[in-house]
Amino acid sequence: MREYLPVLIVGGIIGLFTTFFLVAYAILRRQKEDMTDRDRKMSDKEIITRLLRYAKPYWKSFVLVFFVMLFSIVFEVVSPLLMGSLTKLVQQDGFELSQLFTLVGVYAGILAVSLICTYFQAMILQKTGQKILSQIRLDVFTRAEELSHEQLNNIPVGKLVTRVTNDPNAISYMFTNILVTLAKNSMVVVGILVAMLLVNYALTLMVLCFVPFVVLFTIIFRQFSRRVHRQVSNATTDINTYLSENLSGMKITQIFNREAEKMDAFALRSRKLMKAKFNRMYVFGIFRPMVYMLFVSSQLCLFYFSAKGYIQQTSFMGQIIDSATVVTFYGYISRFFNPIQTLAEQFDMLQRSFASAEKIFTILDMKPKVVDDPDAIELENIRGEIEFKDVWFSYVPDEWVLKGVSFHIDPKQTVAFVGSTGSGKTTILSLICRNYDIQKGQILIDGIDIRKIKIASLRSHFGQMLQDVFLFSGDIRSNILLRKEGISDEEVMEACRYVNADSFINRLEKGLDEPVRERGNNFSAGQRQLLSFARTIIHKPSVMILDEATANIDTETELLIQDSLEKMKNIGTMLIVAHRLSTIQHADNIILLSHGQIVEQGNHQELLQRKGKYYHLYTLQYNKQQLQNS
Repeated sequence: MREYLPVLIVGGIIGLFTTFFLVAYAILRRQKEDMTDRDRKMSDKEIITRLLRYAKPYWKSFVLVFFVMLFSIVFEVVSPLLMGSLTKLVQQDGFELSQLFTLVGVYAGILAVSLICTYFQAMILQKTGQKILSQIRLDVFTRAEELSHEQLNNIPVGKLVTRVTNDPNAISYMFTNILVTLAKNSMVVVGILVAMLLVNYALTLMVLCFVPFVVLFTIIFRQFSRRVHRQVSNATTDINTYLSENLSGMKITQIFNREAEKMDAFALRSRKLMKAKFNRMYVFGIFRPMVYMLFVSSQLCLFYFSAKGYIQQTSFMGQIIDSATVVTFYGYISRFFNPIQTLAEQFDMLQRSFASAEKIFTILDMKPKVVDDPDAIELENIRGEIEFKDVWFSYVPDEWVLKGVSFHIDPKQTVAFVGSTGSGKTTILSLICRNYDIQKGQILIDGIDIRKIKIASLRSHFGQMLQDVFLFSGDIRSNILLRKEGISDEEVMEACRYVNADSFINRLEKGLDEPVRERGNNFSAGQRQLLSFARTIIHKPSVMILDEATANIDTETELLIQDSLEKMKNIGTMLIVAHRLSTIQHADNIILLSHGQIVEQGNHQELLQRKGKYYHLYTLQYNKQQLQNS
C-alpha cells in the first residue's frame, strides 16, 4: 500500500479541489435562481446555431481550412512516435548516424509542411472572419435603421454603438480561431488516443483517469465564465452610453461647472468595469492552473509507474514499459492535454463571444413597431392632400396626446399648427410621416390610408425642416445631397440660391467642399437652417414640414428664411409649427390646438375677427413685441 502512497496523495489533492469547485458551483446556481438579469439568456446551442448561419455562405473556405488542417494533425500524432523511435534507435546495437539523419529529416519535413499549412489556415480564416463580421455589423445597423422612433428613443446611443463596434469584434475570435481550433483539437485528441492505445493501453487507461476531472472543471468554469463575461459586457455598454451622452453635453457640464460630479459618476462606472474585468481574470486564472495541475499529475504518474517498473523489473497491468514508450507517452500526454489547455485559454474568448453575440441578437430580435402592411403599395407621385379622421394617439397607454383630431388639407395649401407646449403640434407632424402608429382613427394621403403605403415610399415625398438641424461630418455638398446621386453641383447651387443659402456659401473658401464638423458646430443656427432648406428642395418633396424652423434665428437670417419660405410655398403642401404667430399670418389655414384637441381653425384674419383664443395669443405676442421695440 505504501508504494502507491504518492498516487493516493495526488488523488486526494485533486479530490479536494473538486469538492471545493462543486460547492462553489452549487452556491452560484442558488444565486442565479434568486437573481434576475436585465438581459434574457440564450443557450450556447442557440447562439452557435445562429452564428453558424453567418458562416454558411463561406462553407467552401471552412472545408478548405479543414483539409489544410489535416496536415497539422498528422504532425501532432506522428511526431511523438518519431521521438520514441529515435530513442529506441540510439539504444540499438549497430546504430548508424545516417539513420538518425533520416528520422530527423522526416521530422523536419513534417514540421515544415505543418507550419506552411498553419499559415494558409490563418490567412483564410482571417479573410473569411472579417467578411462575416462585416455582415453582422451591417445587420445590426440595418435593424437600428428599421426601428421606430419610439424604440430608438428608448435605446441609448452608446448601447447601439457598442453593438455595432465592440460586440462584433468580440465575436471575431470565434470565427477566426475558436471553431476551427476546436475541430482540430477534437481530431487531435481522437488521433492521439488511438495512437496511445496502440502503443500501450495500460498507460492510456491511466491518462484517461484524469479526463473526467477535466470535463468537470470545464463545466463549472463555463458557468462562472458566462456570468463574468455578461458583467463585463453590461459594464462596457454602461460606460459607452455614459460617454456618448456626456461628451455630447460637455459644454453644458462646463457652463454649470459640474465637471467634478460628472467625473465622480464616470469613475464609478469605470470602477465597475474594472471590477468586472478583475472577476473575469480571477475565474480564468483559477481554471487554467487546474487543468495544468491535471496535466502535470498525469506526467508524474507516468514517470512514477515507469520508474517503478524499471527498478523492480515489473510490468504495469501486464505491459512492460521501456524508455522508448516513456518518451512516446511523454510527447502524447503533452499533446493530449495541450488541446484542453488551449481550450481553457480559448474558453475565455469563447464566453466573451457568446456574451457579445447574446447582446447582438437581442437587438436583431427586436421587432420594429412601425412596419409595412403586407399589401402596402408604392406611391410614385402624390398631390399633397392630407386628412385626419378622428385620430387618437398616445405615447404612454391611456395618456392621450391627441383626442379625436380631424382636419383636411388641400394640395399645395400652407397650414400652420399653433398652441401651447404639449398641445400635440409636433406629434401631428410625426404621425403624418408615420414615425409612430396611431391607436384610433385614420390618416389619409391623397385619400389613401398611410398604413397602406410603404414607409420608404411615403417618407420619400416628405421634406422635414426641424428646429434642431442635424448636419453630418463631411462637407456641405454631402449634407445637402445625403448621398443622392445624379445631381450636379450647378443643381445643388441652384437649390441653395432658391433658399438664399448661397449668400454665405459663396463667402466660404471651399464653397460646397467646405468641411462640416460634428453636428455642424462650425456653422451658425441660421446657416444650418438654410442648409436644411436646400437639402429639402434638392429632394423635390411634395409635402414640406417645418417644425419651429424659424425659432432662435437672428433677425437678418430670419428675413432670408421668410423669403425662402415664400418661394417654397409654390412647391407643394406646406405644414408649419410655430410659436411666433407673426411668421404664419399668410398661411391658408391655421389650426389652434389645446390639450390634444382642435380649438379653432381658419386663416389669420378670420381667427382675429372671432376674438377667441388665437386672438388672445396674438394680442399677447404683439404687445410683448411692442414693449421690446420701445
